[in-house]
Amino acid sequence: MTASEFHKKVNYGNCRSFGTVFKSKCKETFFPDDPFREFKNEPCGRRTIKTIQYFIPIFEWLPKYNFGLFKYDLLAGITIATLAIPQGISYANLAKLPPIIGLYSSFVPPLIYAVFGSSKNLAVGTVAACSLLIAQIIGDKVSPTQDLKLYLSLVYTATLFSGLLQTAMGLLRLGILIDFLSHSTILGFMGGTALLICLQQLKGMLGLKHFTTKTGVYPVLHAIFARRDEWKWECFVMGVIFLVFLQITRYVKNKKPKLFWVSAIAPMVVVITGCLFAYFAHAEKFGIAIVGDLKKGINEPSIQLLNFDPKYIYAPLKAGFITALIALAEGIAIGRSFAIAKNQQIDGNKEMIAFGLMNIVGSFTSCYLTTGPFSKTAVNFNAGCKTAMSNVVMSMCMLLVLLFFAPLFSYTPLVALSAIIISAMLGLIEYEKAYQLFKTDKFDFLICISAFLGVSFISMEMGLMISVGLALIRALLYIARPASCKLGNIPDTKLYRDIEQYPGATGIPGTLILKLGSPIYFANCSYISERIVRWVRDEQAVTESSGNVIEYILLELGDFDVKKTMFKDQIKGRMGENEIIALIVLLHELCEMGVFHQTSGPVVRP
Repeated sequence: MTASEFHKKVNYGNCRSFGTVFKSKCKETFFPDDPFREFKNEPCGRRTIKTIQYFIPIFEWLPKYNFGLFKYDLLAGITIATLAIPQGISYANLAKLPPIIGLYSSFVPPLIYAVFGSSKNLAVGTVAACSLLIAQIIGDKVSPTQDLKLYLSLVYTATLFSGLLQTAMGLLRLGILIDFLSHSTILGFMGGTALLICLQQLKGMLGLKHFTTKTGVYPVLHAIFARRDEWKWECFVMGVIFLVFLQITRYVKNKKPKLFWVSAIAPMVVVITGCLFAYFAHAEKFGIAIVGDLKKGINEPSIQLLNFDPKYIYAPLKAGFITALIALAEGIAIGRSFAIAKNQQIDGNKEMIAFGLMNIVGSFTSCYLTTGPFSKTAVNFNAGCKTAMSNVVMSMCMLLVLLFFAPLFSYTPLVALSAIIISAMLGLIEYEKAYQLFKTDKFDFLICISAFLGVSFISMEMGLMISVGLALIRALLYIARPASCKLGNIPDTKLYRDIEQYPGATGIPGTLILKLGSPIYFANCSYISERIVRWVRDEQAVTESSGNVIEYILLELGDFDVKKTMFKDQIKGRMGENEIIALIVLLHELCEMGVFHQTSGPVVRP
């Protein structure tokens, strides 16, 4: 081979400026969907209309709205309202808030979401996990029983911080941060949270008057058994009856999905039955506690209650940050899952803005943190909702309740609320999915179980942090220790596949074909070079016994385009380790120089 044959001239284009490269990288990172592509080449007036429709989705679907769609949304809205009333009271009780706050939180936020939300199926409301987190974090700083006004002010402040963070993330298109809350992390976190909530609701099921403020499994169980003298069998019997009824309706829904409404109205049936029993049987005489006074009227302004006192600010900041991320992860994941079922798409960044705005406005109108709960969204979906108008219908139903019927729910037994919460939480302990993770991916199972055990036995924040930390470690391992495999030819084809997955694949005598599962850069170049050397040693040990010698090594880089750089060199005899290391160093240098580009390219032939 002559020098002229080896040294071929490569025509390079003009170097791009730093600004051009930086702009391109930012666009790929934060705007991978190119959301403004529809605005190009449009007249100014048309562009303005499309811009408004993009940022405020209601202006896009409302002009096309008709009565044919409304009749479906009306049914769905009324159905989810029957679920929102008992859930609102129950979750407010879980957050150690006055029950009326739970009803307020199902009135204003759904209206905001209907304007700015991009999902047609999501139903807005409070969720158990965030309710418990708020009670734990804010309750550690201020006791709701000793100073309810201060406790409320910190809850509203935490809701404001959540809304501000969610809105900022949506505007800056930082949905990438939510991606670090993996499915296994959410699965373990929700399972651990559900277990804690179920244990805490034993206070209501047993009629206990004194209880621990801690949320761990051990403190809760210790408080339950240390107060055996307060147990009331009347509460327990009523709670079990309600719980069995709720579970039967859930079973009916699972067996016959068309009867979803049976499970949807079951909590309302429990509340009404409990109210009638408490009123006519004078349940308080038997030690069965009731919700108490519920005032009529719509949301009171709470902007004047926001508290930024440095003495207390850390608690709402912490609660706001954690609940904001969890609410986003849960709401967006649920919205996407139901959108896929209808072959629809939702914009995650628009959802973050919608969640943020409804929590900001909610913090000004006596509401606490809301997102898209699974139970309401499933009912909304099954009821045949067509647009976000179902949230408006639910909000109007809640308005009627607040104006006229709220005092009727003051007789609701706390044990009925406990049964409703336990029934809802049992559906969040998805042990079958955890077992599936164990069978398919042990590391994912470790991430899941670490979140579950951390939440259950340490704290909710630590459980989440441990699980996210393990997920990040896994991601780094994938990057720093990429997979590699030896390729062989599948007989009678031109395909080359992993010989471990396809035992029938055959190699080429004198040639070692390796596939690298990651781009080469500083974090993994040493590992890749060592791994290739090991492949060569192993291959030599096999081929030398048959008299063959490795003459060629082909590296399948997969994601690199090396059309601009071709290596042609005849390697005589045995290839040594130094040559392999030199090859990897050279490849790495070329990566650093920007010679390789991210496309689907051919192999590198040394």
